[in-house]
Amino acid sequence: MTKKGSRKFTRGPLAVTAAALIAVGALGLALGQDMRFASAEPAQTTQAPPPQTVQTPYGAAPLSFADLVQKVSPAVVSINVKGDSKVAENDLQIPGLPDLPEDNPLYDFFKQFRQGQPGQGNRPPRPHPTLAQGSGFFISPDGYLVTNNHVIEDAEDISVTLESGDKYPATLVGADARTDIALVKVKAPQQLPYVKFSDKDPRVGDWVLAVGNPFGLGGTVTAGIISAHNRDIGSGPYDYLQIDAAVNRGNSGGPSFNLDGEVVGMNTAIFSPSGGNVGIAFAVPAALVKEVVGQLQQHGTVDRGWLGVVIQNVSDDIADSIGLPEAKGAMVTKVAEDGPAAKQDVKAGDVIVEVNGDKIDDSRDLARKIAELHPNTDVKLSIVRYGKEHEVNMKLGTFPSGKKLAALEDDKPADTSEQLDTLGLSLAPAVKVPGAGEDGVVITDVDPSSDAADKGLKAGDIILQVAGETVSQPGDVAKGVKKAMEKAKDKDKVNVLVQVKTGDQTRFIALSLKKAKV
Repeated sequence: MTKKGSRKFTRGPLAVTAAALIAVGALGLALGQDMRFASAEPAQTTQAPPPQTVQTPYGAAPLSFADLVQKVSPAVVSINVKGDSKVAENDLQIPGLPDLPEDNPLYDFFKQFRQGQPGQGNRPPRPHPTLAQGSGFFISPDGYLVTNNHVIEDAEDISVTLESGDKYPATLVGADARTDIALVKVKAPQQLPYVKFSDKDPRVGDWVLAVGNPFGLGGTVTAGIISAHNRDIGSGPYDYLQIDAAVNRGNSGGPSFNLDGEVVGMNTAIFSPSGGNVGIAFAVPAALVKEVVGQLQQHGTVDRGWLGVVIQNVSDDIADSIGLPEAKGAMVTKVAEDGPAAKQDVKAGDVIVEVNGDKIDDSRDLARKIAELHPNTDVKLSIVRYGKEHEVNMKLGTFPSGKKLAALEDDKPADTSEQLDTLGLSLAPAVKVPGAGEDGVVITDVDPSSDAADKGLKAGDIILQVAGETVSQPGDVAKGVKKAMEKAKDKDKVNVLVQVKTGDQTRFIALSLKKAKV
């Protein structure tokens, strides 16, 4: 798998891998009313015969999908992308996953499709031109084509091949990496077959057909059902459809159809420990694709609102430690220095519980709500700061590029420390630890039997706050613990809210400990 097919989202011991040979969201962006593909009727290259069905207690079921395939497949294309990348020629297009051994019965099969060049021996990675392959589908007769951003990312040359074998050059209209959606324009001498997006959400259990170009084989159809809605695959705040129709590398950017021949989703990723299909695939819902494509067609880009904060979920322990009645909202772990929130009364440790009166369930909910708003929109935040609620009125900024959000480097601390047995930690002032910076207290050792170890704290982490107070010495940490214990009064267990920095990431953890003298 070449570079563009290596998109992988790790969750636990397994991985979610982009379903592309080379090649990959909820956002409330208003669709332009003048979109050319919105009002035209889909073109059909052939007249399909009446569908054959069988009646069941739950309605009519198709005896065959052949009529539906005949109707929609002309609008689905193979996308070929030329660019430069470093690719190991023996990696079977799956970087980050182990190679198949040569004695594996599938080794030769996958090898011949690696780059369409069978028989290549093992060579070290080197820069070379690649011919990436993915899928896409027309959404208008004048050649507007939708695919995944990761299919065409950094492309020098894009071409599409129709079911008929006709091949046309294509140009990029716009792309949105955050939702992994791209809009491409093909110039052809005739009107092109196209498909429509579905206006209704599919139900779990509904039939779905996935059409695409797996392994570069050409047009391929697989059938399955909608397995679930609102799947979080760890790639941002956007939810995905889960389907069990076979989706493999090269299917990225291809459509999934309902039985009406309408697009219900765009295939984007698969959940797989091996890189092949295991019956779990993910598709960007049609509604989100329509919204983003509308913005791309009008402006070439997608603009999102931005608060300028890093956030995390609120656990039960955290809620208890700051006096929240329930574990709801999104906790601010870091405020960007030049972001909109930095200009207002928003601080690390604040919990955003409402936006413009709408309650916030968790960090993903907040991210979606802010992304649905345009830059420069006025918003009212309801914030809880250590049990006290107040409101902040502010104007959203524009979501920045990845470069602006680049992480800061950090170094490992030295071993000089003081013990804080109550928390099971050994601590040292950050200013005395080379490379740790000037803020906070560095953890140099963690008792493996402590709650701190259970919560994932480790040597090298930096404690920035304890119980809402900034710390710079181990003694400050002890004072914060004592303060939390006194505030807990008659409780047998005390939850102490601690802000911790790990590398470039900051988060809040509620450390649990039994009452003891500090």
